[in-house]
Amino acid sequence: MTETLESTATLLRKVADGDDRARERLCRHFLPILSRWAHGRLPDYARDLSETQDLVQTALIKALDQIDGFEALREGAFLAYLRKILLNNIRMEIRRVTRRNRHGFSDPEIEPKDPEASILSEAIGLDVLERYEAALMTLTDKAREAVMLRVEFGYSFPEIAAATETPSANSARMLVSRSLVQLAEAMK
Repeated sequence: MTETLESTATLLRKVADGDDRARERLCRHFLPILSRWAHGRLPDYARDLSETQDLVQTALIKALDQIDGFEALREGAFLAYLRKILLNNIRMEIRRVTRRNRHGFSDPEIEPKDPEASILSEAIGLDVLERYEAALMTLTDKAREAVMLRVEFGYSFPEIAAATETPSANSARMLVSRSLVQLAEAMK
């Protein structure tokens, strides 16, 4: 599922140098990961011409176009960067649809209870989601990446170890466990 940091970092460098084949390999690696993560995050009412897959591809293109200003310390750092861009794209799409609906172009059958709510936020509650996002920011970069890789992307502990440059799967498990305790404390 994951490539080594060296491989990801090397590919990112090649993309920055204009290598289209490296760009294609990076997209092939990260597209399914981002697609699984994004599934269900764009509410049904926001799916008109934009499907989740379109937003995923747009996020990847945007990230790779801005790669000159990004330094990948770890594969997890690049995935966190992609997640942030994708989350911003989803929020912008929700705002766009919400503005359009406020101007009389809505369909009452698919009108959401809360125009800012996604399927995920409706399931766990917008308040919990906002506290989770804020609590994530209290963690170190490496801890935040480990939590996101495990909780949001479903990485195994060996994959997390490789992506975060942690010495072993057990070290990654401990990093995630301790980080989740810190996250829970920060969410209180």
